[in-house]
Amino acid sequence: MAVSISVVVLLLVLAVVFLRNGALKLSHAVVCMLLGFYLASSSMAPTIHNGLTATADIVSSLKP
Repeated sequence: MAVSISVVVLLLVLAVVFLRNGALKLSHAVVCMLLGFYLASSSMAPTIHNGLTATADIVSSLKP
């Protein structure tokens, strides 16, 4: 598990650097995709899913 978390952190740092640089290329998109796959298989996946679901529920309940 420690290896998976360190890979997730590394890929997250790389994705943030690429996005802040403003030059998201194909290789950068692959890094972001790998980050998604590692996050989906990590123990943080249920927490991320619950957070996104709660955020979507809040946004959908807002009246313009």
